[in-house]
Amino acid sequence: MFSVTGRRVVVVGAARSGIAAAELLVGRGARVVLTETRDSFDAAARLRAAGVDLELGGHTRETLAGADLIVVSPGVPLEQPVFDAARERGIEIIGELELAWRWLRGRVIAITGTKGKSTTTTVIGRMVSAAGHHTLVGGNIGVPLSEQVEQSTVDTIHVVEASSFQLETTMTFRPWIALWLNFAADHLDRHPSVNVYAAAKARIFANQRSDDWAVLNADEPIVMQGAARTDARRVLFSPMRAIDSPRVGEGYTSAFAVEGDWIVRRTSTMAEPVVPVSAVELTGRHMLGNVVAAVAVASTAGIPPQAMVEGLHGFRGLEHAMEPAGELDGVRFVNDSKATNVEAARKSIESFERGVVALIGGRFKGGDLRDLAEPLTARGRAVIAIGQSARLVREALADTLPVIEASSMHEAVARAYEIAKPDGVVLLAPACASFDWFRDYAERGRVFKEEVARLRARFGESTTKA
Repeated sequence: MFSVTGRRVVVVGAARSGIAAAELLVGRGARVVLTETRDSFDAAARLRAAGVDLELGGHTRETLAGADLIVVSPGVPLEQPVFDAARERGIEIIGELELAWRWLRGRVIAITGTKGKSTTTTVIGRMVSAAGHHTLVGGNIGVPLSEQVEQSTVDTIHVVEASSFQLETTMTFRPWIALWLNFAADHLDRHPSVNVYAAAKARIFANQRSDDWAVLNADEPIVMQGAARTDARRVLFSPMRAIDSPRVGEGYTSAFAVEGDWIVRRTSTMAEPVVPVSAVELTGRHMLGNVVAAVAVASTAGIPPQAMVEGLHGFRGLEHAMEPAGELDGVRFVNDSKATNVEAARKSIESFERGVVALIGGRFKGGDLRDLAEPLTARGRAVIAIGQSARLVREALADTLPVIEASSMHEAVARAYEIAKPDGVVLLAPACASFDWFRDYAERGRVFKEEVARLRARFGESTTKA
């Protein structure tokens, strides 16, 4: 049994998961030091009261080299020289996800992918809960896994969103069901290459055994390659096409896809309608693909179709993920601030038939913004370039359609509205991180909605609610 009693543990980073890890560790008898580059943070007094020592203003080699165990928050790059002395001493360096996993008593369903993780994680959690299981949803979404440890029982099913930053620091993490949704270039401001990013994602399968399950996107070669060595039983899904039954017999137990009006499960001997497409209340073809993946996982977990439908009922999406933000004189506003990479922005744009005025930009994370040219040519009226990468957006897309730079969200929304009239869509689909103008994607989405609300208050006589 993993124990930290009496051990000196250094937690690096005071974001949400770092704080949760520190509280869990001190509660389990560790002598905890939390280091943070900021000089202060909101939970500092609470941690000190719990017995956590704080070192603020930076991470030091001496503190890390003197640890028995180091727990790194997902936002902290491991390549920093400050970790070198600790590595030389052979000190174990893990992440918060790995730490919490070592104490969980329940089974884990883990979800990774470049886009759609939060929506799919939420849908799976709703389906599992609707079937009557004790269900805890968290990880990279909502509640850190460390906050779930004390609630974990042998009957609990943990539905865990896992980012590449979390997975790269796992050692023994072993999901009962592991889902890899999709893959596209992302986070190249942090990962040194696309291959390193893919390898981090593939760690979701690293410790699975023959009685576990790997649920794979059949349309993504990198996903299929990443699971090539897993010992887990394999399940396929496709967001876009039917999967031929013979493929199921080639080492795969079943396959899920949309066929006509149903999400269908196929084996080598039968085809079974599971969930009607009409039960899906989300906007966008890519959102339907997320539901197909969720159905594949839920079915693998033994969730009956009725509970899947119940879990979908009334779920119209997460805040900042294809979220309707209002309508003004025939112009719709949609907040997809969570579309923080090029592939997610492309899927967002493709959700509309025409009239899109897209707000694109922020802190660039890699990928090719020119990949947005094709969907914008077919559906777009203009691009409003925002944030630190506005020049990159202009260079990539100015030959496709008009690109207008805006110096604030207020200006961006106002100009987009004028172009979108009388029947277009103002779509916040940034394809970039938010950290130039905003604290995070959520603040960016909230500010977008506030600017829409100001427009509606100003011109609201003919406004209808979206």
